[in-house]
Amino acid sequence: MNLALNWIGFQTLVRKEFIRVIRIWVQTIVPPAITMTLYFIIFGNLIGRRIGSMDGFDYMQYIAPGLIMMSVITNSYGNVVSSFFGAKFGRHIEEMIVSPMSNVTIILGHVAGGVIRGLLVGSLVTVVALAFTSLKVEHPFVTISIILLSSVVFSLAGFINAVFAKKFDDISIVPTFVLTPLTYLGGVFYSISLLPVFWQKVSLANPILYMVNAFRYGILGVSDIRIGYAYAIIGLFVAGLFGLSLMLMNRGTGIRE
Repeated sequence: MNLALNWIGFQTLVRKEFIRVIRIWVQTIVPPAITMTLYFIIFGNLIGRRIGSMDGFDYMQYIAPGLIMMSVITNSYGNVVSSFFGAKFGRHIEEMIVSPMSNVTIILGHVAGGVIRGLLVGSLVTVVALAFTSLKVEHPFVTISIILLSSVVFSLAGFINAVFAKKFDDISIVPTFVLTPLTYLGGVFYSISLLPVFWQKVSLANPILYMVNAFRYGILGVSDIRIGYAYAIIGLFVAGLFGLSLMLMNRGTGIRE
């Protein structure tokens, strides 16, 4: 009976998140696509002509997987942090807590919403990318699994940010000062083989590097890091962030305070 109630609760949360994303699609889906189009025009078309090829691929083709991954990461994160903080701010998080839903279901429901928005935006950005360059998926399983796992990681990260946030300004600090720098330094626009040895080693501490390169391997078949390492790092982040999210929910951090 409890399992059935949690399943109904999960479906309800996912439906709510999906409707929320679609209802305000002009704010949730269109802006990222426009931003990525500008990236393709400026970095890929204009600057790319001067750069030439990278790892044997046209520069625009090389950065396309990174830009797709960047859009998935930022939108998965942004959807969950705004949705869950909105539930706290509107006080209807209390209704979820007193309902028969478990904390696991509450977390999974919001994460699923983040994944949905991330994949919707990622799909649209892929369509935009195909208007500028050609992409052939070399390893479909790697491509799909990495994009899903990466979306889950940053959906969980957005959930944790929302748990600690006390005002709307708090949900923009991490994206601005942490997420954006890590994304730009995560190999989206370049191969880390171009960096000095010291900075190559420093770059290995950036988790987004593994996601971008694994996704690029899935599409183009080239990567700066071993795919096995990428799966291990991403898997550790999924487990760690989910465990932290569940612990915070069980303690009532940021909710019952």
